[in-house]
Amino acid sequence: MSLESLLLDGVLGLTVGLMLGLLGGGGSILTVPMLVYLVGQTPQAAVTASLVIVGANSALGVLLHRAKGAVNWQIAVLFGGAGMVFAYLAANFSRFFPSEALMIAFALLMLVVGALMLRKSGEASAQAAELCWRKVLIGGAAVGALTGFLGVGGGFLIVPTLVMLLGLPMRQAVGTSLVIIAMNSAAGLLGHLGKTALDVGMIATFVGAGLLGTVIGAGLTGKLKPDQLRRAFALFVIGLAAVLLIDNLSKLL
Repeated sequence: MSLESLLLDGVLGLTVGLMLGLLGGGGSILTVPMLVYLVGQTPQAAVTASLVIVGANSALGVLLHRAKGAVNWQIAVLFGGAGMVFAYLAANFSRFFPSEALMIAFALLMLVVGALMLRKSGEASAQAAELCWRKVLIGGAAVGALTGFLGVGGGFLIVPTLVMLLGLPMRQAVGTSLVIIAMNSAAGLLGHLGKTALDVGMIATFVGAGLLGTVIGAGLTGKLKPDQLRRAFALFVIGLAAVLLIDNLSKLL
């Protein structure tokens, strides 16, 4: 690995970890495009590598947020448990689709998520008195399926769900989301192992830099305004999605 490649992987990994530690999501939706367009991985290999990188960074984030009491373990285990089952099952289907189709699906998902993130999402006024466990299970299954199929941790979907549907405070939603992401990523990785070769050196660089970014991001959660960061990130996601759509649609047409 050249010095330039090492530095590039380090900067990209740091960015992924920073987004995960700060927002409880977002880093995962960047990892696959980064690996494909900047590192040169195939989409299938990028999906698998993404699950390793995002899972490792999320696991560290859990420890950091747990120390602040910002994890709802009951919701995390139920939501994440449903997600793990569907992440494992969905991982077996991605190899049946062309690379361009996977990237187009990824870009469309990014557009939807970016639009949702632009909408004002005020923090829940109070903790829900009685959680609807059916919603928790259905939400976990849906996010898990996306995790396994597209290689995204799903935090950008989990956090709004926890806040708007289940009534968790924003900071607790971030920490709880990281537990679920780590669980889903592990299950999705099991479904992908052995199906594509992994660049261990690149992944190690991403993970190492990402862990540093996660520490920094988790430390900033109480000092910065997540809503402002989320809106800026939403615009970035929408712009990146547009680039992916233009590039991959031209290959299919």
